Amino acid sequence: MDASQTQTQPTPPEQPGKPKKQMSKTRSLVVEFILLTGATLMLAFGIYVFRFQNNFTFGGVTGISLLLTTVTGLSASTLVVILNAALLVVAFIVLGRDFAAKSVYVTVLYSAVMYVLEYVMPLDGPITDEPVIELVFAIMVPATASAVIFHFDASSGGTDIIAMILRKYTKINIGTGLLIADALTVTCSFFVFGIKTGLFSLCGFLAKSLVIDNVIESINICKYFHVVCSDPRPICDYICHTLNRDATVYEATGAFTGAHKYVIMTVMTRRQAVQLRTFIKQHETDAFIMITNTSEIIGKGFRATV
Repeated sequence: MDASQTQTQPTPPEQPGKPKKQMSKTRSLVVEFILLTGATLMLAFGIYVFRFQNNFTFGGVTGISLLLTTVTGLSASTLVVILNAALLVVAFIVLGRDFAAKSVYVTVLYSAVMYVLEYVMPLDGPITDEPVIELVFAIMVPATASAVIFHFDASSGGTDIIAMILRKYTKINIGTGLLIADALTVTCSFFVFGIKTGLFSLCGFLAKSLVIDNVIESINICKYFHVVCSDPRPICDYICHTLNRDATVYEATGAFTGAHKYVIMTVMTRRQAVQLRTFIKQHETDAFIMITNTSEIIGKGFRATV
C-alpha cells in the first residue's frame, strides 16, 4: 500500500487536572524508590555472597576493592565506600544533580547493606564447592539488579559512573562502556588471584555486560502497531480514551484491490498491547495488524527526550 496523505488525528482526551498529575508523579516516585531499593539489596547480596567469596573480579569498584584488599589489608566494603565517594563527586559534576542524588542513595544503601551482611552472615569462603554454579549467580544476580538501577538513570557507583559518562558523550551503550571501563581490573585479577580465578573473572566480565544490555532492553520493550482497517474511529477512540495513548492515522490504497483504507500507527506497553489487540480482534475483525517489538521509544509518555 502507498501512503497518500495524513488525516487529522483524533481529538485527544481531556488533560487531567493538576492534582491528578501530582498524584501520578508521587506514585511514580514511590514505585521508583521501591524498585531502586529492591535492586540495591539484590546487588549487595549477589556481590557479597557469590562474588567476594570466590574472588571473582568482573571489574568495577568491587573488583578494584578485591585487588586492593590484598595490598592494603582493608576490608573490601571499606574500599568500596572510599572509591565510590570519589566517583560520586565526579558524577555530580558531569552527569548532574538528579543522577547524583539517586546514585548517592543507591551507593549509601549498597555500602550499608554490605557492612550489615559482613556482621549478620560472615563468610570465610564460597557457600558451595561448585564454582561454575556460583559464577552463574555472581553474573545474573548483580547484573539484573544493575540493569534495573540503570533503567532509572541511577548508578551503584564505581565504574558504572564511567559507563554512564561514556553513554552521555558518545554512542557507546552501557554494556560496551562497562567493558571498556572494567577491562584493566579483570586483567589484574590473573596476576593477583591466579589463572583459574582470572579465567572465571574473565568469563563473568564478558557475560555481565551482555546480561545488563538484555535486561535493560527487556524492561524498555514496547509494541509498535500498524493497523490497516476501513474505519479507524472505534480503534482510535479506544486508544485515546481507554488506553490514554495517541495514534497517527494515514489514508492508504490497497495495491491489489485498490480499496481505500486507513493505517493506524501507535506504540503501546506490553500490557496495553494485549488490550488493544483483543479490542481490535473483537470489534474490527477485518483489520490487518502488524506488531513489532521495540525498546527505543523516546518522547512524551515513554522515555524522556534526550
